[in-house]
Amino acid sequence: MFTGIVEEVGTVGTLDSNRLVVRASRVMEDLKMGDSISINGACMTVVELDKGSFGVDVSPETLRRTSLGKLEPGHRMNLERPLSVNDRLGGHMVQGHVDATARITSIRPEGDCFIFRVGNPKRLSPYIVEKGFITVDGISLTVVKKSISSFTLSIIPFTLQNTNLQDKVAGDRVNLEADILAKYVESILAR
Repeated sequence: MFTGIVEEVGTVGTLDSNRLVVRASRVMEDLKMGDSISINGACMTVVELDKGSFGVDVSPETLRRTSLGKLEPGHRMNLERPLSVNDRLGGHMVQGHVDATARITSIRPEGDCFIFRVGNPKRLSPYIVEKGFITVDGISLTVVKKSISSFTLSIIPFTLQNTNLQDKVAGDRVNLEADILAKYVESILAR
């Protein structure tokens, strides 16, 4: 379980058909083999540790479901270690199970913030609500407005400077995870 509060922006060392090696520092402090780690919102298992880097195995399912397969050496990624029982929950409950990917359709300045418009995948639409949570590339964010085909996010300067969102341009694909509570409510009501 994660919170969607990015701890560090790491970089891709290498990516082949089944192994992603990530260069990082802060998240390496207490990282162990077998630990979970969120990489751009996808929960992965640490299978390799080296000085200043760690490796995760990437399954074909992960490559199909996420944008991780599009990464290249040097690309920046949002990293977060799992929530520990005595941590504050600063974002929202995030599983690291990417529901869908979507394209950023536009980015425009608004004051000192930036408004990101993201395509709204039809199957996620019921879970996306104005002022509700959504995870975008592992970042816990609040939906500003929702339309049939998209939703907007207001990105404050701190979030922009401390995540990979500063590298994004219109057309880039991001990983989305809907709020787990909304999914459980829908499941209960469907019964």
